Amino acid sequence: MNTAPASLGIIAGNRSLPLEFARLARAAGVKRLVAAAVENETEPELASLVDDIIWLKVGQLSKMISAFADRGVKQCVMVGQIAPRHLFDLRPDLRAIGVLLRLKEKNAHTIFGAVADELKKDGIELIEATPWLGPLMPQAGFHIGPKLSDARRADVEFGFRIAKEVSRLEIGQMVVVKNGTVLAVEGFEGTDACLDRGGRLAGRDGGAVAIKVAKATHDMRFDIPCIGPRTLETCAGAGVAVLALEAGKTLFLERDACETLAVKNKISITAIP
Repeated sequence: MNTAPASLGIIAGNRSLPLEFARLARAAGVKRLVAAAVENETEPELASLVDDIIWLKVGQLSKMISAFADRGVKQCVMVGQIAPRHLFDLRPDLRAIGVLLRLKEKNAHTIFGAVADELKKDGIELIEATPWLGPLMPQAGFHIGPKLSDARRADVEFGFRIAKEVSRLEIGQMVVVKNGTVLAVEGFEGTDACLDRGGRLAGRDGGAVAIKVAKATHDMRFDIPCIGPRTLETCAGAGVAVLALEAGKTLFLERDACETLAVKNKISITAIP
């Protein structure tokens, strides 16, 4: 894949990932960046990192596609997420209504896959952001914080198997376990709520182990598993002792801040091969 196209579109969700992506794409030589940003989700700072930004509401599919088509953008990426609660505030335009009516199942992969198909109709290809995001993905052998005990290593292995199955069933991408028992499974509420619930269920002595994975058939064009400082703050508040990531398939944002939080709160962060 050409990592330095003349123009590249960004469908930008929340938190820091769209900002990180814009900086990495610039460093790789992308000359022109056009962002379709979501009101009340996308960080306003993104405007200073791109050449053009168009603000829209969740569900304004026609406006998003036109934002790229009218500016001659032929390829775009999707980075960042939309808070689940805002999906209930969805006010789809006519094009989005047509997409939703055609879907028999409605989950992240079917919805975003359908969005990719609509983009393609207007000559715009939704591509993976991973060629630019490689530096943000920890590989096998990555580890921060206290060394894992044999018991916690066993919990990581156990939780990884469970998380893979849960993700295959389109339920979520994270589980929280302790001593071979599943405490929490991520659902619609998202990662932070799952961590908080699992950590509390681990009891006063803490020691919960959280595992974040990608689905076996994960479409890396969208919904890439991701953690950042807010994730570590949630772990600290809930007493989660270990955060395990699938190597090469999970984004680790604002690494310096995460490392500081991990060391301060004695949280182990490790990558699972």
